[in-house]
Amino acid sequence: MLKIWGRRNSINVMKVLWVCEELALPFEQIDAGMQFGVVNTPEYAAMNPNRKVPTIDDDGFTLAESNTIVRYLAARHGREDLLPTDARARARIESWMDWASFSLAIAMTPLFWQLIRTPGNQRDPKVIAANATEAERCMRILDDQLAGQPHLAGEGFTLADVPAAAFVHRWLALPIERPALPRLEAYYRRMLERRGYRAHVAGPLS
Repeated sequence: MLKIWGRRNSINVMKVLWVCEELALPFEQIDAGMQFGVVNTPEYAAMNPNRKVPTIDDDGFTLAESNTIVRYLAARHGREDLLPTDARARARIESWMDWASFSLAIAMTPLFWQLIRTPGNQRDPKVIAANATEAERCMRILDDQLAGQPHLAGEGFTLADVPAAAFVHRWLALPIERPALPRLEAYYRRMLERRGYRAHVAGPLS
């Protein structure tokens, strides 16, 4: 059985758990990281020298980095609807995955940590304001991309949606003022129709 190391409240672990649901893959999730420890053990470092989560073990094959993991799982199980073999179609999907994990994450990660994981008296209003502004800029990009199509790479749900939709849930759940972005909000409602998204992504922030 596929083993997945990581905390369920890690956005990168969420992506892997969600895709496992999309693939109907049975898995064993093992708590690791932050309060659970594990990542600094020699055994974990042997699987993932970066000592981050998630890491998977698929019948003796270990792999780290969430976007790489979900691409591997989709390819291994022949899900060309999620990740086509056509070079151009695949590149379009991967570009949105990378954009969300870099451009969007650069703003959303410190914003999330300040508002959810930092005690109120230790929060930095300047950090919150600056990252909220940048996160809004990115969410407007997503809203524009969804004009005339239901998903980021076109008509169908693909891996392009996984990293971005994970951040969309956090954006809409954070205690901040947000502009009305109707296409993004409709997209979020579509994601909520997916069992894996409801089960592994769209929960309380922690």
